Amino acid sequence: MIAYVTVGVDDIAVARRFYNAFLPALGYGLEEGPEGLSYSLPVPDGARPVSPDFYVKPPFDGGSATAGNGNMVAFEAVTQKQVRNLHAAALAAGGSDEGAPGFRASYGPRFYVGYLRDPQGNKIALFSSNTDEPGRDD
Repeated sequence: MIAYVTVGVDDIAVARRFYNAFLPALGYGLEEGPEGLSYSLPVPDGARPVSPDFYVKPPFDGGSATAGNGNMVAFEAVTQKQVRNLHAAALAAGGSDEGAPGFRASYGPRFYVGYLRDPQGNKIALFSSNTDEPGRDD
């Protein structure tokens, strides 16, 4: 199981604005400390986390943050409409578009996805595979 994922950023305030535009709507809570932002989903008492935490922090070595080519973090939304709404909110919060929400011919018929880059250049996907909604071929 993956315990956490970290992306590097140089400007915490800019990153907070971007990630707060969609992560709370997906159920993530935010803890902010001197080392950066820590987003996590609630875990009932006595239970183990089933999803990884997501950390947004300056690089530990003190150098500039750089986005990894081929790296991407995907967050699951509940519906296609939520993907569209959160994609738009993230763009309005300083993100850049890497692919408008929709179906992709190379993925399964229910995989509805939108792609973004955060202000630092990290690639983010927002997707839904809700079987109660129409698929690409419906």
